[in-house]
Amino acid sequence: MDRLKKWIASTPYRDFEFSIASADASFRKYYRLEKGSESFIVMDSSLELDSLTPFLDVTKRLLAVKVKAPKVFEQDREQGYLILEDFGSEDLLNVLNSKNFKALYLNAIDEICKMQRASVSGLPSYNKDFLHFEMALMKEWYLEKKLALTLDMQTQNMLQTALNTIADEVLKQPQNLFVHRDFHSRNIMLTPQNEVGVIDYQDAMSGAITYDLVSLLKDCYITFEREDIESLALAFRDKKALEVGDAEFLKWFDFMGMQRHIKVLGIFSRLHIRDGKDGYLKDIPLTLKYTIETASRYKETKALALFLKEVTA
Repeated sequence: MDRLKKWIASTPYRDFEFSIASADASFRKYYRLEKGSESFIVMDSSLELDSLTPFLDVTKRLLAVKVKAPKVFEQDREQGYLILEDFGSEDLLNVLNSKNFKALYLNAIDEICKMQRASVSGLPSYNKDFLHFEMALMKEWYLEKKLALTLDMQTQNMLQTALNTIADEVLKQPQNLFVHRDFHSRNIMLTPQNEVGVIDYQDAMSGAITYDLVSLLKDCYITFEREDIESLALAFRDKKALEVGDAEFLKWFDFMGMQRHIKVLGIFSRLHIRDGKDGYLKDIPLTLKYTIETASRYKETKALALFLKEVTA
């Protein structure tokens, strides 16, 4: 903290009031600098220096296609500090309700469409190996470590078959598009000017067309009725002018959702077990519900749904 404050004292923001803004699931920390009506965000990535270069790179890509990403005013790459545009403290999760969610989600869908125009040159690719790498987090951290299960060979084979099918289905949809990877209600800000601000995108990759749509509409922190979510998913398809039927597009959406939620079950468990962050435990039930309900809908993944239902009953 002293080192950070010393750096701020070397910038034009030395006379600004300093306060804690927020933290996230990583080891990054955020502070606010305020003076009169002016306000800026300090990002402290000193414990995650490797994330700084991707953050700055992806920021440029997003600003180039008119996505509302935070502008960078000061930077110290060696120490891991940035001073950024402040989007305020109102994230989408704070304001979503049964009356406004459709309009707010449609605005966020417009941002996905903009993000997907961003260059993916040089970004890592969501290939089959990486899809499996992510899904393997569920087995290690959720099933074996959190639930303390020992999986017999039959169960392991069932699991592998289901995950292979999920990865194959995900790869059938359009690929090589910009993927934010965490485009959910806590990473979408509503600025004081009522614009949609996008944050926490440093892990962006090149991947499937429905990934960010699933992150948004099947959010691990809030849920709405399935029929409304399907309608919004199809609205995205129409905005993208994709020539694909309802059932096929919703299958793309659902299988992408299973891949993401299987991964997230592992990540939330790892945050608790390895990193001592218990706050995400309360979000496991909704993530599990999404996984079981969606897997139950398709014959290829029904065995997975039955297994998860049984071991979490």
